[in-house]
Amino acid sequence: MSAPAPTRTQILHMYKDFIRNANKIQNYNFRHYFLRRAKESFRENKNVQDPKKVNELLTEAEKDLGVLKRQSIISNMYTFDKLVVEPLKKR
Repeated sequence: MSAPAPTRTQILHMYKDFIRNANKIQNYNFRHYFLRRAKESFRENKNVQDPKKVNELLTEAEKDLGVLKRQSIISNMYTFDKLVVEPLKKR
C-alpha cells in the first residue's frame, strides 16, 4: 500500500521552506540560483496529478531541502563582500 498523496498545504509549506532557506544564503549568486531553481522546479511540476509521481517529487524535494539547509548553514560561516548588483540595506 502506498502513502497517501501529499496535500496542497504540504506542498506549499515545502515551497516556502525552500524560499526561506534560499534567502538565508549569504552569497548573492548562490542565493539567486537556489531561488530560481526552487521556483522553476515547483512551476514545472505544478500540474502533476498522479499521486505516486507527486510522492516521488516530494521525497526528492525533501532531500534537496536538506542539502539547501546544510548549505545555508555553511554559507553563514563565511563572510562575503557585497557585489555591485546587491542592494544596500537601508538604515
